[in-house]
Amino acid sequence: MKLVFATNNKNKILEVQQLLPSTIEIISLESIGCFEEIPETADTIEENAIMKANYVTQKYGYNCFADDTGLEVEALNGAPGVYSARYAGEQRNADDNMNKLLEALTDKTNRNAQFKTVIALNLDGKQHLFTGIARGEITLEKTGNQGFGYDPIFQPEGFTATFAQLSMAEKGIISHRGKATQLLIDFLKN
Repeated sequence: MKLVFATNNKNKILEVQQLLPSTIEIISLESIGCFEEIPETADTIEENAIMKANYVTQKYGYNCFADDTGLEVEALNGAPGVYSARYAGEQRNADDNMNKLLEALTDKTNRNAQFKTVIALNLDGKQHLFTGIARGEITLEKTGNQGFGYDPIFQPEGFTATFAQLSMAEKGIISHRGKATQLLIDFLKN
């Protein structure tokens, strides 16, 4: 089975391809000739995932899936949430985003947070949603050099390491994207 993954993020593609069985091949946006920026202008993570999947299916005619992820911090009323990628500005710089978040939490004792990923799958004319959540807390400083995004400051529940200190395989088992992808895989197997 071939599915388009509606993202230009090569890190996400690698992470998800590693989780999928060899019977499912991911096709990149580049491979289908989609070079434009797909709109992500919705107010929720779910709506953004749906918007991206629908864009590819409607414009290019492929079965596809799209994900959207947000980091939701309790002490910040769920921020940065749907704006996680551009929390510190449209340049979408991970270091800037982490620095802004750490600064916003300077005087906060509650550092509880969760990553939430929603995958929207458009398959044979039907849409299906899969949600994965990874709970944890925001650390006081950046630690580790694996992964991407907020990984160096997110310590998952039950671990003493950040996502950025775990291997891709370890992170894949417990991460928000890993959990949502597993639900997607289970669905595709049936």
